[in-house]
Amino acid sequence: MSWVKEIFNTEKPIIGMVHFPPLPGSPLYDDSKGMDYILDRVKSDLKALQDGGVDGVMFCNENDRPYTLKADFSTVAAMSRVIGELMDKIKVPFGIDVLWDPMAAIAIAKATGARFIREVISGVYASDMGFWNTDVGNFYRYRKLIDASDVRVFFNISAEFASRLDRRSLKGIAKSIAFSSLADAVLVSGPMTGEAPDVSHIEEVKSAVEIPVFANTGVKRENVEAVLKVADGAIVGTSLKKDGITWNPVDVEKVRSFMKVVRKLRSSS
Repeated sequence: MSWVKEIFNTEKPIIGMVHFPPLPGSPLYDDSKGMDYILDRVKSDLKALQDGGVDGVMFCNENDRPYTLKADFSTVAAMSRVIGELMDKIKVPFGIDVLWDPMAAIAIAKATGARFIREVISGVYASDMGFWNTDVGNFYRYRKLIDASDVRVFFNISAEFASRLDRRSLKGIAKSIAFSSLADAVLVSGPMTGEAPDVSHIEEVKSAVEIPVFANTGVKRENVEAVLKVADGAIVGTSLKKDGITWNPVDVEKVRSFMKVVRKLRSSS
C-alpha cells in the first residue's frame, strides 16, 4: 500500500469527483454557455472539494450522456484545456476518468501531470452502450508508448450501467486482474453512479488480492465507516453534491461533514 500513502499522504484516502458539465460534442452540451461556463463550474467544484478537505480529486466527463466507448477529439481537448487552466488551483493529487475510454484518460493524464486514472480496462460486458469489449493489452502498450508508466491505473471491475459476460466470481476476476493485467488498484462499484456496492463484495475482493481495493460508488456519510473498515479508500461524488444529486454543484458543507467522519475513523484506527 506504500504508493497510496506516497501519493495521498494518508491511509484510506478519499478522492472527490469533479464532474464536468456536458462537453462540446455531447448531446447535452449548452452552446449558449460555452466553455467559459464549464471552466467556472469545474473551478467552483474543485475549490469546494479542496476547502472541504478531500485527499485527492478526479476529473470526469460524467455528464456526457449517453456514454460512448470511445472519446472524440473534442472531449480530450476540452478536458485538457480546463485542467490546464486550473493547474495553479489544484492543491491535491488528481486523476482522470473519461467515460469509457482508457486511451483518452491516459493521454490526458500524461498531458496534465495526473497521478492516476480510473477506467474499465478488462472484460467483456453487455451494457447500456451496447456490446463492450475492452483491450487491456493495447492499453498498456499505449501507456508505455507515451511514457506514462508512472500514472497509476485504477481498475473498475464491476462497471456501472453494465453486466460482465463472465461466469467467474468477483473474487476470481480480481485475482486474475491483479496477476495478469498489471492493475495498481481494484475498484468495486454499485450498479450505477451514486449506488453503493455491497460491503461483502469489497471483502471478497480484498481477500483475493494484495493490491489496494477502493469503493467506487455510493459512499456517503452514513456508510463510510462500514466501507472504510474494509476498503483501502473511496471515490466519492454524488453524496457530496447539493441535495445529493449527481449533476448538482459540490456542497462544501457536505464535504466538510463527510471528511470529519473520515478523520475520526482514521484517528481511532
